[in-house]
Amino acid sequence: MERITIADVLESPKVGSEILIKGWVRTFRSNRFVAVNDGSTINNIQAVIDFEGADENELKRINTGAAIEVVGELVESQGRGQSVELVVKSFNILGDANPEEYPLQPKKHSLEYLREIAHLRPRTNTFAAVLRVRHAMTFAIHEFFNNQGFYNIHTPLITATDAEGAGEAFQVTTMDLKNVPLDENKEVDYKQDFFGKETSLAVTGQLEAELAALALSKVYTFGPTFRAENSNTTRHLSEFWMIEPEVAFADNNDNMDLAEAMLKYCIDYALKNCEDDLKFLNNRILDEDKKKPQAERTGDLFEKLKFVSENDFERITYTEAIDILRNCKPNKKKKFNFIIDGWGADLQSEHERFLVEKHFKKPVIISDYPANIKAFYMKLNEDGKTVKAMDILFPGIGEIVGGSEREERHDVLAQKIKDQNIPEESVWWYLETRKYGTVPHSGFGLGFERLMLFVTGMGNIRDVIPFPRTPKNAEF
Repeated sequence: MERITIADVLESPKVGSEILIKGWVRTFRSNRFVAVNDGSTINNIQAVIDFEGADENELKRINTGAAIEVVGELVESQGRGQSVELVVKSFNILGDANPEEYPLQPKKHSLEYLREIAHLRPRTNTFAAVLRVRHAMTFAIHEFFNNQGFYNIHTPLITATDAEGAGEAFQVTTMDLKNVPLDENKEVDYKQDFFGKETSLAVTGQLEAELAALALSKVYTFGPTFRAENSNTTRHLSEFWMIEPEVAFADNNDNMDLAEAMLKYCIDYALKNCEDDLKFLNNRILDEDKKKPQAERTGDLFEKLKFVSENDFERITYTEAIDILRNCKPNKKKKFNFIIDGWGADLQSEHERFLVEKHFKKPVIISDYPANIKAFYMKLNEDGKTVKAMDILFPGIGEIVGGSEREERHDVLAQKIKDQNIPEESVWWYLETRKYGTVPHSGFGLGFERLMLFVTGMGNIRDVIPFPRTPKNAEF
């Protein structure tokens, strides 16, 4: 008999049919009722063991976490909470789980505890739901860009260029760290390393994606990126996934349009295709909210998602944002941790969230930032002091997308590289694209885990990636 998934059983129940399911025991009560889940859905199916000849020794092996296969007849349920259940004709234990040792008993575990057993946490309802939503968002991203005529590009994970200029890259080397070769100046001789030069894990695939966009017009990357930033906040990871589209013949207004359309597409996709998982996650949020003061409550997840999906994003300049923040009550009463004194300040998460959640009460796109707080590749405006950058701000998250129109003018880009002390030999190939058929082009980066934080309502970025990599933590 061919196995059928629980999701398929519950979606199109054929009452009276005999079926085979396989999964893991969630609970076993009254020595009769087994709740089985196979990961295909947040919902369990109840298998009722009520036949003569059931082996008592085998029944004792039905414990939470055990793997089981069941053959039975699908019938209308006599109990509440499910429409159908399985009357068992035979069962077989595929894998035991000793109840005295199994770390996931049928009770509520803290998220902190579950991070310590990340190899098992996908078996919980919360993390199974998060992983299914993560798959759906991955599919939605690819579907959106494919429908828009983009080409997916795989960019290097090992690079000799620090594209962000922050110096927070993980070094890649095959040298013996106990006996590092030195040159005549007593400095590390990278010529003896595997690549013959200093290399690191990529912090972005943007620069290489630009090369492809200047041939294929519309491309995007979707891959892992790495930042060696010693930060232990709920918003930072050392290894995370980035989506980075690059579009030729597009200005920053086109860039904002694309990013807004992509975000709305993903959220709409989640609302349409992840309803059961989102309902479960929402109930979890609402239960947690009951224990918090009103001001700290997250609120209904569906309302938050529709808040973004159904509103046009507000578009303002950095200068307008500074004026709003400088004159707002939290700033005047010094309730911000970072007080806004004047133009040129780098906006913090508290400022971004105030603009979204309090002032405009909708997602906000801020453009035209000061050049000195943005990357070298962003196009300089005619005023000579701002760049054609744009950030998208979401409730509860702050910045979720950052991008810009790229500087396509060879002379201006070359001067910016020089002014920011970037070794030209590390970006000569990037600069050379501005010599041959240069065109206006734009792009942005979406941190996938930040999108996941928003869509799932989880409070810590370590809980929306299967195996988080953070300072002092590279387990599993």
